[in-house]
Amino acid sequence: MSSTTTPVASPIHADPALRILNCLLRSFRGSMALRLWNGITHHIGRASPAFTLVVRDSAVLRALVLDRSPILLADAYFRNRIDFEGDLYAVLRLKEHFQTLALSLRERCALWIDAMRLPRKHVSALSPAHNTALKADESFSHSHSKKSDRAAISFHYDLSNSFYKLWLDEQMVYSCAYFETPDDTLDQAQRNKLDHICRKLRLVSGERFLDIGCGWGALVCWAARNYGVRAHGITLSQEQFEYAQQRIATEGLGDLVSVELRDYRDMEGEAVFDKVASIGMFEHVGLANLPVYNASVYKVLRPGGLFLNHGITHDEEGWQPTVDTEFINRYVFPDGELDTVSNIQRGMENAGFEIHDVEGLRPHYALTLRHWVQRLETSHDQALQYVSETAYRVWRLYMAACALEFEAGGTGIYQILASKSGATTRPLPLTRRDLYQ
Repeated sequence: MSSTTTPVASPIHADPALRILNCLLRSFRGSMALRLWNGITHHIGRASPAFTLVVRDSAVLRALVLDRSPILLADAYFRNRIDFEGDLYAVLRLKEHFQTLALSLRERCALWIDAMRLPRKHVSALSPAHNTALKADESFSHSHSKKSDRAAISFHYDLSNSFYKLWLDEQMVYSCAYFETPDDTLDQAQRNKLDHICRKLRLVSGERFLDIGCGWGALVCWAARNYGVRAHGITLSQEQFEYAQQRIATEGLGDLVSVELRDYRDMEGEAVFDKVASIGMFEHVGLANLPVYNASVYKVLRPGGLFLNHGITHDEEGWQPTVDTEFINRYVFPDGELDTVSNIQRGMENAGFEIHDVEGLRPHYALTLRHWVQRLETSHDQALQYVSETAYRVWRLYMAACALEFEAGGTGIYQILASKSGATTRPLPLTRRDLYQ
């Protein structure tokens, strides 16, 4: 990342910049340092700085005077107009600060005057962004057509298998892990999660098991190898599909496991599967398409069959325009939409499912994300062999911000276990005791 430069005397340019930053940051609840494009530094707060905000381009300050949206800061970071040194989680407190900052008319006028005194042209370290991550908001229709969904999935998951492999666990699981203790390793916690899903579904050797949105094949391979089921996975990601096929062959599971490129709306047959899992999938479906999604699962599941629906939820109904939703759709998940857990359950019930068990995993995802961020940061140099610096920064900031969201409770994640009606026998034991034996 950036390194300290020798201070350069430039009071005409530096003073307006420092006045702008002092005005914008003086109510910041924390301690931080500033370093400008000319090497001049400044300290805000009484304690030792938790991080340093490095401003490389004076245009960023002019933009902040006009629009104090955290999205602007994020975009400047992605494009290397600014940088952060130190605690990234402390940096993210700037989001709340700028969202709640109130300035008087006099202060706004003073900011305008100082903004006009900043250098008009500054040669920064910025190079043209070539990563598609900065074009997502303009490239997708948000219609959730089959074509749009394929493009959105490709945008996020076809980035590079090698990139994901740097910071995911050994099983290549890109969803919330399951920690028995906070000290569990990520590898152990993801093994816990895979087995927890299989035990919840009460998988039995010989059963037909479907994983919708199977990723790199971790769950289908785990279920076949450890529970003897005939597992089938579907995905829209070409990169994941190719990796999963190779994995199945390498692990010698070709007789038990298969994967295919298929949209959930194109699943064939009725009552084909005994058990179905959907892990981190319904977030990509779109709120308007959830009834179609639930109906598709219901159709391919046999009467009395179990469906485990695992996904992220939001504490507000719908997917309203906010800083958070704009960030996610613009840079990370172009067509992602979240809803409340109550609405997700209601939709499943409307499709004919009976809800048996709902487990909240919010603390587990916060821990998972912190592991991912730490592993990604450790692998920075290697990551640049597969993706641009821009993409690295997008994923780093996105996952750190999500960790804080899960810790704060604004975002949740649940596993909902349900069964299809029409069974002649009870689909589950009377108690959960078997899960922990």
